[in-house]
Amino acid sequence: MKITKIKTFAVRVGIRNQLIVKVETDEGIHGWGESGLSGREKAVAGALEHYAAFVEGRDPFAIGALWQEMYRSQYFEGGRVLTAAISALDIALHDIKGKALGVPVYQLLGGKQRDVIPTFATTFEAPGPKMIEQAQMLVEHGWTAMRLSPDGHENKTTYEPREHIANSAKWLVKARETLGEDVVLGIDYHHRLTVAEAASFCQKMPSGTLDFLEEPIRDESPTAYEALRRMTDVPFAIGEEFASKWQFLPYIERDIHQFNRIDVCNVGGLTESMKVAGWSEAHYVDMMPHNPLGPICTAATVHFAAAVPNFSWLETRASPAETHLGFDDTDLFPVQCRLDGAVLPVPDTPGLGIEVNEEALSHRGFEFWEAPHLRRRDGSFTNW
Repeated sequence: MKITKIKTFAVRVGIRNQLIVKVETDEGIHGWGESGLSGREKAVAGALEHYAAFVEGRDPFAIGALWQEMYRSQYFEGGRVLTAAISALDIALHDIKGKALGVPVYQLLGGKQRDVIPTFATTFEAPGPKMIEQAQMLVEHGWTAMRLSPDGHENKTTYEPREHIANSAKWLVKARETLGEDVVLGIDYHHRLTVAEAASFCQKMPSGTLDFLEEPIRDESPTAYEALRRMTDVPFAIGEEFASKWQFLPYIERDIHQFNRIDVCNVGGLTESMKVAGWSEAHYVDMMPHNPLGPICTAATVHFAAAVPNFSWLETRASPAETHLGFDDTDLFPVQCRLDGAVLPVPDTPGLGIEVNEEALSHRGFEFWEAPHLRRRDGSFTNW
């Protein structure tokens, strides 16, 4: 079997674009992959053109060797754009191999260790009574783990952390009091805070209010996270921005965090994700995958989650709290992983277990989308 064609589709799905890849072979078997670098799809599509120049004509079963060749075949190896492109191809190659062998992808990863994948849902409402009502609704629908929203996230132009952290902390305490001790509660700060701001936020709540604090500060400096660790006992969930196992290295080996927010569609696909999972298992770090985009990413991550022992929850953006996102468009993805209450059943069909309507995909357009460019009140730019 040989790879004959790599096709890329950068298309609007719901409120954002998705970069979807189809890898075709001379035996009529094809595979689907997805890149996770949201907002820079054109850059990834360009990288995929470069890879297609030498990947087409190759053996799709040689997944590990192709991964190494794509990563190491240029002087400027790695980086988020290149690993996002590698991720999409790696996932598609796993899909092809599973279909060719007649087995689901999880069998290529060591076999299934769980039949369903627990998920965590995210509230959309800002901190206040409506946020707690939404959290209660999620509990009624079966969720025992959820991520609540920080104050100020709804502002698309200005963000001043010190204006919001006290109110966020107050409503998280109320959420804990209302929902009880059995519900896992976390919050995602999307790396918007400094070490001092994150510490101040944590110190405004009683110990045990939060079960995880996601991405409170930027990830470039492990020592900054170590400083924050000394000032709070809240478990950290970080890593969704990491583009290789090497970025995970200091966090895992220095016991800085407790949950890996690995993104299968950014870190280098299933090949790289399994290496990070094994490394994490040795340090008792649980996998808590990032999953903010389309059904292909969800399917690939479901197979990954089924195959690793050190798994906690998979992010879902298809809960009753986030029906406005539209990432799981059934016209484009007629067969996909679907929630059964608060869990995702693991598909047993060959490959990823999804189907894509290529004709409908080819008629979808691309729309440039930018994340909000936030400023502080003094006019300086800050993180989204």
